[in-house]
Amino acid sequence: MKIDGHTHTELCPHGSGEPVEKMIQKAIMAGFDHYCITEHAPLPRGFDKKYRGSEEGLTTAALAWSDLEDYFSLTEKLQKKYAKDIQISVGFEVDYLPGFEREIKAFLDEYGARTQQNILSVHFMQGKENGLWCLDYTTADFVDGFSSLLQKPQQLYQMYLKLIYQSVTADLGQYRPQRIGHMSLIKKYQDYFKLPEFFDEANLNLIKKILDIIAAQKRELDFNTAGMYKPYCNDFYPGKQITELAVQRGIPFVFGSDAHGIDEVGRGYHLKNILAKP
Repeated sequence: MKIDGHTHTELCPHGSGEPVEKMIQKAIMAGFDHYCITEHAPLPRGFDKKYRGSEEGLTTAALAWSDLEDYFSLTEKLQKKYAKDIQISVGFEVDYLPGFEREIKAFLDEYGARTQQNILSVHFMQGKENGLWCLDYTTADFVDGFSSLLQKPQQLYQMYLKLIYQSVTADLGQYRPQRIGHMSLIKKYQDYFKLPEFFDEANLNLIKKILDIIAAQKRELDFNTAGMYKPYCNDFYPGKQITELAVQRGIPFVFGSDAHGIDEVGRGYHLKNILAKP
């Protein structure tokens, strides 16, 4: 099955604004059999009190709570309209946020039954002022939040990986997302900040622990090509090291373009061939 398992809609406040219907049409033309719409779930109420960084990094991060019913109305209508042409799954990309596990579970308890596929991602990490800073908004925001760790990049990586560990071990209830999103997002600006291309031994040991848990849980990994097209990343997520270790453990990957616009749908799909066994 040819699937694009990670995409967004015109309701995403940091997207292109292009209609998801035209993105679906592009997927059909590109020969996809299955298309997953995974819009950013609303951030928990009260998160703004823990957030630091630019205001736009917060206000453009996710769906507004008031957009939820519009989101379901839009996507469920398209599911029916294109049912004969392509299988469409509707769900969310849910942020794991330390300290907000109860709120995340409550959201999934309320809306999970209306979804078919969901992704669990880490976009925020503790930085300056003990607040949560966005990992992937801008380089200026990143350096403002994490400047103290830029000279200790393996520690920076470890902080992020510990959040991934917390995310896969958190009790998020019966509707916990089955797929772990872009597991190496911390490297989005690796070229700009001259961060190491590879994780060190300590971080690899932590990655192995995480992957062992994912394998035992029978969850999946997002094979996300968006990083290939980011000017300071130039690599796919989760990268060579994590991919090889995950393949060794038999963890399934699901291709995801992370498309926020029409031209991005299916982009880099054939890169998934590196997963094929010789």
